[in-house]
Amino acid sequence: MRPAGSDELEALLAEQLAYYRALGLDYEDRTIWGLGGSEVADALDLFRPTGDVLELASGTGMWTQRLLRHATSVTAVDAAPEMLAVAAARFGDGRVRFVEADLFTWPPDRRYDVVFFAFWLTHVPLERFESFWSLVADCLAPHGRVFFVDDAYRTPDELIDGASSSTIRRRLNDGTAYRILKVPHQPRELEERLGRSGWSVTVTQTSGPLFWGAGRPAAATPQVEEAAT
Repeated sequence: MRPAGSDELEALLAEQLAYYRALGLDYEDRTIWGLGGSEVADALDLFRPTGDVLELASGTGMWTQRLLRHATSVTAVDAAPEMLAVAAARFGDGRVRFVEADLFTWPPDRRYDVVFFAFWLTHVPLERFESFWSLVADCLAPHGRVFFVDDAYRTPDELIDGASSSTIRRRLNDGTAYRILKVPHQPRELEERLGRSGWSVTVTQTSGPLFWGAGRPAAATPQVEEAAT
C-alpha cells in the first residue's frame, strides 16, 4: 500500500468527513446491521457497558440508545454536526452529552469507565493507529474497558485503487463520489496488532462480515496467580 503524504492524508480525511456530513439520515440505510448485528448486540449486552461511557464517532445515535441500557451516562463525540443533530433529536435523556470534535485532535476532558466505538476503527489510517489507541487509553479510568464493532466489507466498485489500498470510493444517493478510508482489518491480525500496542483485546468474528472487540489495556488486565504447589 502506497504511504500517503501528510498533506494527502489530511485531504483524504477531510473528504471522509465531508462524506459523512453530506450523508446524514441516509447513513442508517447503508448499514450492514442485518449481517451479524444481532450477535454484536448480544455481545455488547453481555459486556455490560456500565458506568460513564464515552462513545467515539457516535454518528446518528444508533448505538447510543443501546449503551443507555447499561450506562449511567454517555458522552457522544462526533466531528459531523449533522450527525449529532440527528442524534440529539432522538434523545431527551439528560444522561447523554454531545460533543462536536475531530477525534484526531480532540483532547478528552475526563476519564470514563468504558470507551465504545462502532464502524470507526476502519476509518482510522494505519499511520494513526497507535495515536488513536493512545487516545483511547487516555480516556479510560483505571480498570476501564473498551468495546468496538466494525467490518472489513468493501464492494468491488469501491476499490478504486485495488484491494491492497485502504482508500475507497463511496457515493451519495445523488451519485456524488467521495474518497474515504476503509482499512480491511481482519480479526486475528487486528488482535495481534493491538497486543503489540499494549492492549489485551479479544476480537470476535460474527457469522457475517461484522466483528467486535472487547478488552482493556494489558497493564490493567487482572493477573491470575498460579496455585501454590
